[in-house]
Amino acid sequence: MTILGVDPGTATTGYGIVNKQGATLTAVAFGVIRTSPRHQPPERLAQVHDAIGELMDQYGVEALATERLFFSKNETTAFGVGRTIGVVLLAASRRAIPWCEYSPVAVKQAVVGYGAADKRQVQYMMQRILGLDGPPTGDDAADALAVAVCHAHMLKAEG
Repeated sequence: MTILGVDPGTATTGYGIVNKQGATLTAVAFGVIRTSPRHQPPERLAQVHDAIGELMDQYGVEALATERLFFSKNETTAFGVGRTIGVVLLAASRRAIPWCEYSPVAVKQAVVGYGAADKRQVQYMMQRILGLDGPPTGDDAADALAVAVCHAHMLKAEG
């Protein structure tokens, strides 16, 4: 199964594509989609939508996982991230790709074993779990890989 994990944001949206074959997890692709602050929000959202759709098509994505939104202070950021999740879900819906979301604590628990793990611990565990030569660069890409790995672990737990 090919799983796309997404760490949504307006300026940068992280993505991580993981292939699950039995108990083996392999990183297929990961990185970030960047949008320019010089563009208006609708154009930035269209860029994210199109890029995510291209990734879904190129890699034959079969499942989408995102991290559940949690913002306690910054409403503006929460609205922007919510809009980004919306265009990602639209791309998945148009391709009949099922979606799950996980809390940040659940993702960290699944990949590190500790729900309050820091960014470096998540990056290190992505390197170990996925057999990468080094930790994935960029917090957004590492977080997206972690969401995909979390989903793969949840699939294993479900049978």
